[in-house]
Amino acid sequence: MFFLKNECPLRGKVRLDKKTKSLIKRINPGEIALIDHENVDEIAGYDLAERKIKAVININSFISGKYPNTGPEILVNSGITLLDQVREDIWDEVKDGEEIEIKGDKVFKNGREIGRGEILGKKEIKEKLELSYENINRELDRFVQNTMEYACKEKDIITGKFPLPYLDISLKGKHVLVVVRGQNYREDLITILPYIREIRPVIIGVDGGADAVKDFGLKPHLIIGDMDSISDEALISGEEIIIHAYPDGRAPGLERIKKLGLKYKLLPAPGTSEDVALLLAYEMGAGLIIALGTHSSMIDFLDKGRKGMASTFLVRLKVGSRLVDARGVSQLYQGKLSPSLLAGLFLAAFIPIFLLILFSPTIQHIFHLLFLRVRLSLGGG
Repeated sequence: MFFLKNECPLRGKVRLDKKTKSLIKRINPGEIALIDHENVDEIAGYDLAERKIKAVININSFISGKYPNTGPEILVNSGITLLDQVREDIWDEVKDGEEIEIKGDKVFKNGREIGRGEILGKKEIKEKLELSYENINRELDRFVQNTMEYACKEKDIITGKFPLPYLDISLKGKHVLVVVRGQNYREDLITILPYIREIRPVIIGVDGGADAVKDFGLKPHLIIGDMDSISDEALISGEEIIIHAYPDGRAPGLERIKKLGLKYKLLPAPGTSEDVALLLAYEMGAGLIIALGTHSSMIDFLDKGRKGMASTFLVRLKVGSRLVDARGVSQLYQGKLSPSLLAGLFLAAFIPIFLLILFSPTIQHIFHLLFLRVRLSLGGG
């Protein structure tokens, strides 16, 4: 029998969810993901790859060609099979946890074909990305226009009165680290760990950023977000929870927090949760705000499904005098040598010298002669 691309059939349990970030929380190694995700972004790519799954079936386009998204490339480089633009009725053909099989570009259940798509390999992804680079200028023009249009509508986020909640922890004059689960967040966290351990900044985890903090053995002081991409374990680890609500007061994440029985504060505000976190730190008097993993480029925002960055542009205009990027901190910060570290270095340097004195007859003879000379000079017999 002839199969396309993946000559060996792939069998496994299917997990389906139209929200990829929800699926990631419950899919297991060796399973097959069924998603509805146009332009799979970098973070989704890394998260799915980390789950060590066999394949991803998408009823949408992994790469639409609007802009160069890197998620599919990450998945293929991790050895995961991608089946693109499978017909939508496959969603009604399978249930979560059922066994399916992928043979070439077809999907089977109990020997019956239930879907067909396009296998995406490295070659196909490269071709699609090259086309998307040709479209980037057109997308940039739309993005800029959208940003300017919404900047006029959302200017109150920095010109109006920001509704400050009462916090148990003070931010005044302190270093505040705002962690977002964005591009290169792992590498940046590793880089600034010495700074975190010595300076001990107030840590704000923005949604899934709280999980990132927890994964590194740290504890978020504040958690801010709509609570749609954070684990229960991370929520419980936070000292204070602030639910980011829409300006009209609606808060989709409120019900979840109530079910967990956690205390919370509600903060209605326009913009993204990371914008609100930065603005909160600024308004509460933070001496320095360090942004880690935050979204700042057009690709970042298109990956998040946003057509502009009005609120982010406005917030950075306001907080810019106190805002630095985490990677900048790692370049500027040089940790002090603590007394314990100095003692350790001294001990490590002295051990070879001690062993040399102990086992070298020549060195022992020199020390014996020095000892006799000292005794004679002091008048000893």
